[in-house]
Amino acid sequence: MNMYQKLENAANQWPENLFLVREGITYSQFLSQVRARATTLRDAGVKEGDVVGVLSHNLPQFPLTLFAIWYLGGVVLMLDTNLTPFEYDNMAEIAGCKFVCAEPSFFYKTNKFIFFDITRKDGNIDYDLRAFPSESTDVAMMSFTSGSTGTPKVVPLTHFNLIECANSLEDMSEYYHSGDIMYGFLPLYHIFGFSIGILATIHFGGGLVLQPTINPKYILDDFKTFKPHVIPAVPRIWELFRNKIIDNMKIQKKWRVASFILNNQKTLQDMGLSFFVRKVQEPLLEIFGGRARLLIAGGAATKPEVENFYESLGLAFIQGYGLTETVGPICISKPTSKRLAYSVGAPTTNNECEIRDKDENGVGVLWLRGHQVFGGYLNNPEVNAEVFDDRGFFNTGDMVFMDKNGELHFAGRKKQVIVLDSGKNVYPDELEALYMNIDGVKNVAVFEHKVKDKTVTYAVFQVSPDMTMEKLSAAVAEANKKVASYKWVTHFAMTTEDLPTTSTQKVKHHVVRQNLIDGKYPDRKE
Repeated sequence: MNMYQKLENAANQWPENLFLVREGITYSQFLSQVRARATTLRDAGVKEGDVVGVLSHNLPQFPLTLFAIWYLGGVVLMLDTNLTPFEYDNMAEIAGCKFVCAEPSFFYKTNKFIFFDITRKDGNIDYDLRAFPSESTDVAMMSFTSGSTGTPKVVPLTHFNLIECANSLEDMSEYYHSGDIMYGFLPLYHIFGFSIGILATIHFGGGLVLQPTINPKYILDDFKTFKPHVIPAVPRIWELFRNKIIDNMKIQKKWRVASFILNNQKTLQDMGLSFFVRKVQEPLLEIFGGRARLLIAGGAATKPEVENFYESLGLAFIQGYGLTETVGPICISKPTSKRLAYSVGAPTTNNECEIRDKDENGVGVLWLRGHQVFGGYLNNPEVNAEVFDDRGFFNTGDMVFMDKNGELHFAGRKKQVIVLDSGKNVYPDELEALYMNIDGVKNVAVFEHKVKDKTVTYAVFQVSPDMTMEKLSAAVAEANKKVASYKWVTHFAMTTEDLPTTSTQKVKHHVVRQNLIDGKYPDRKE
């Protein structure tokens, strides 16, 4: 099977289900629109085997164009909307892309490729134009890795990889049903947004509400209008929602009672006092439209207290782990009433893992093998030899440990692990989560740095305007008491400017570190 056939099967199974909810487009209607867009692209010169870029926000023409390219037997090149013309030129040249479907606002003068207006209307369907019979092993999509460290590499993913990811998401079937509405404000060009927004939606016969912005007002208005059942977001968004809810309840002097009821709901229900639990939960659930059943997090680890908060509202909360190289979620956690650590779950169906080179705490490097794992970076045999072993396992470069229930817990990127002069390892993710609890800290990057020829754990804090170095120093010192002394951050800088992040809000540590070296952040004087 190929991706167009996957869509065709969904349209045959659920022809009257809405696919694009805001536009009122059913699966059968969308299938016809794909054929019309394929006719337009064929007439514009796209043919089988061509690499076609897609550069757009979350518009309905985005998925329409993806499937039209696959209908013609082409390969989709996903392009991040936050890059520069120089980067687009470079990416197109490396990937062999000569044609880019983009919003007109992204057009610029270039001789590297031809722009096509993705928002243009299509004409009539050429019924003599048949879907190209792509094999499952053919490349369907290419993405440049956009992690917060390292040099970008091209990841080719086959139709088989994509479809197996969709099939593996059946692990969520207890919470995600045919006809359910998913809210789609995660960028579709990113693997998390694509896998959850498009692959999962089509697999379950669900509907997708696309939102091209991350403006909170528009998002909350959409929640009221469309009442989504499934909402995916990055952990930072879930944390912001939670904090805003709690802050508002504190202002109304309702949080102390509400917190007691939510934390003791099982006891209250056993006592026949379920009414009080519902009275707290229902107005909070109305914020998300009143029908939300499943929340999904990915792109980073979610704090246990954030996950537990949503679980206390009666919502299922699933944490996914994945990479561009694994079509996104290759591990999925199971909802639980009380999460105690950063779990990213266990490998999904037809995927497996090994943890190698463990330290005394059981933390080691995660290696993955399975149907979702890509076959290797494009034209990069040296790197491929480094990241794959002779058994087909892929080195993710991520540090994890496994609990007694077989769930993996994320500890950080291997490249970001700080090795002190004493030989001790420090994991930035652990400390970043710790310091994010400090009032006035909006974001933080922890990384290895040299101070007077000594390797130290260094932090750069993004803070609110009223934060002073004295207040931050005292708060960091207090937070340090919660971890072993060798992990303490005693060297740091602060800024009120936003720290540079990726499209999934992960801090670009290497950029922050270079900014520090360039003197852009006020340093704490020892």
